[in-house]
Amino acid sequence: MKDDTIMDGSRAARSVARREHLLDTARKLFVEQGFHRTGMAQIALASGIKVGQIYRDFANKEAIIAAICEGNLVAWLEEDKLERAVAARDTAAISAWIERFCAEEPPHEDRRLMAELLAEVGRNPIIAALSKQTDCRVRRRLDEALESLSPNAPRDKRSSVVDLVFLLSWGMMAMMEMSPDENFAPIRDHIVSVLRKEVAALNA
Repeated sequence: MKDDTIMDGSRAARSVARREHLLDTARKLFVEQGFHRTGMAQIALASGIKVGQIYRDFANKEAIIAAICEGNLVAWLEEDKLERAVAARDTAAISAWIERFCAEEPPHEDRRLMAELLAEVGRNPIIAALSKQTDCRVRRRLDEALESLSPNAPRDKRSSVVDLVFLLSWGMMAMMEMSPDENFAPIRDHIVSVLRKEVAALNA
C-alpha cells in the first residue's frame, strides 16, 4: 500500500511538472507568434509533449490560454493580500493595492499576452467569454477595495473610479507597447496622483 501511494504521488508530480512545462512553452510561443498563429502541433513540437497527451490535459488551445491567464491573474491580482488588508482595515495597504494597477510596469511578455488576448476577443467567442470573466473578477475586487476605503460612497461613484483604473492601466500598457524605450515614470506619477484624488473624492 505504501509503495502504491509513493507511485501515485510520483505520477501526480510528473503530471504537474508536465503541465507547467507545457504552459511555459505555450506562453513563449504565444508571446512570439500570437495566439492566432500558434497551433497545437507547434506547442507539441516545442514542448516535446505528444499532441495526444496535450489533449488529455487540455480540451483545446483555448483551454491552454485560459490556464495561462488564470495563473497570471492569480499571481498578479494578489487577492489574498487585498483580503488581509481589508480584514485588518489597513487603508494604506488597500490604497497601495489599488494604485499598483497604474503604478506598476508590467513585463514585456505580460504586455504582449494582454495585447494578444485583446486581439482575440474580437474573433474568438471562447476567449471573449474568458476575458469577460476576468474583467468581472478584477472589477469586483477593485470595487471591494474602494468600498472598504469609502463605505458610504454610492456604487455608481465607485464604478466610475473602477472604470478610470481600467482606462488608465490599459492606456499605459498600450503606450509602453508603442514606445517601449520611453521613460513613463513621470506619467505614472501623475496618473497615481489623479487616481488618489478620485479615490479621496469618494468620501466627499
